[in-house]
Amino acid sequence: MSETSYPLHKIKVVLLENIHQDAVEAFEQAGFAVHHYTRALNGAELIEAAADAHIIGIRSKSHLKAEFFEAARRLWAVGCFCIGTNQVDLDAAAARGVPVFNAPFSNTRSVAELVIAEIVGLHRQLADRSTEMHGGRWVKSAAGAHEVRGRTLGIVGYGRIGSQVSVLAEAMGMRVIFHDVVDVLPLGNARRARNLEELLQESDVVTLHVPATPDTRRMIGAAELGHMRPGAFLLNNARGSVVDVDALAEAISSKRLAGAAVDVFPREPSSNEEPFESPLRGLPNVILTPHIGGSTIEAQRDIARGVSGKLIRLMNNGTTDTAVNFPEVQLPVLHPRHHRILHYHRNVPGVLGNLHSMIAREGVNIAAQHLQSNERYAYAILDIDPDHGDDLNEKLMAVPETIRVRTLW
Repeated sequence: MSETSYPLHKIKVVLLENIHQDAVEAFEQAGFAVHHYTRALNGAELIEAAADAHIIGIRSKSHLKAEFFEAARRLWAVGCFCIGTNQVDLDAAAARGVPVFNAPFSNTRSVAELVIAEIVGLHRQLADRSTEMHGGRWVKSAAGAHEVRGRTLGIVGYGRIGSQVSVLAEAMGMRVIFHDVVDVLPLGNARRARNLEELLQESDVVTLHVPATPDTRRMIGAAELGHMRPGAFLLNNARGSVVDVDALAEAISSKRLAGAAVDVFPREPSSNEEPFESPLRGLPNVILTPHIGGSTIEAQRDIARGVSGKLIRLMNNGTTDTAVNFPEVQLPVLHPRHHRILHYHRNVPGVLGNLHSMIAREGVNIAAQHLQSNERYAYAILDIDPDHGDDLNEKLMAVPETIRVRTLW
């Protein structure tokens, strides 16, 4: 193996929550040292395992707070092997010069297919019929069972998942309406509802596909459930904070709603050994699943390959394309006769000029340059001739606005 600016076998990758083996293999093939954990880690346990990591990979149960970034001084990147990034303090990561990557597209089909399965299952009361059969009871009846053809599906959040659900539902003969806070293009015959209340009133099934934000916290509560059609169904495969589960349990117990399917919860067990509690347990025609919307072999494989690829490209050539908290730069492969300086700094006037002046005083030629910035930070990449000496990094770190400097070769 050729010599590199930092020994590849010393790059420590910590993967938590049983991330797919394809990610482990990708990092090992890149020459990195991988430490793989099958469960979530948090607090002091997380810091003990990953404070010296260069890369950390998580799913949804491990939470990277400001204290972690304060302790993890060697950390260069975070990979969220899932759609969401709300389990990461993105501002704290950006302040330390740590880009965060996720997989916003890889499991959308898996979630969309689960939604369709739940719609059919609720209309046919499949969970209850199956439970009865397992208990030795034969309850053959058409009471309360319906086809989904001709019924109205209301989609709250018409993004990557919601729009796929829309197409699949229409193919099954459903009428689709949707509500979204941004202007989006309807697919097929889908129609935008004037507001959330209209959608709730017109829908036989309501499915939620919104992120966890202050605006969506408990966006479906007792008042909203009261607007829904009697006998309608509610599906939540989005985030646990979006629905008031106590109000939902009351709506089902009182038979205002005919059932629900819930995959995400306000409080979820941190491991398979921890018991699960919810007011929705034991209610009729309620499908409860343990946050498995995107948990298919295909989705987890695609997520593993996609996110590990982004992290490897960052470590090998500095590319930050698709980072959620960092200026995005798509970089070419580093020329073997050049060194690449990665300079991350506060975005204030004059920094780039200071960098150029300093490099010029050292007699170093700049072969290529890239720069991208946002309102707070800037990311400058300089490909230079390789005869500058290690002292250039120290001088660049002395620039007052500098947050991090790294040299690749």
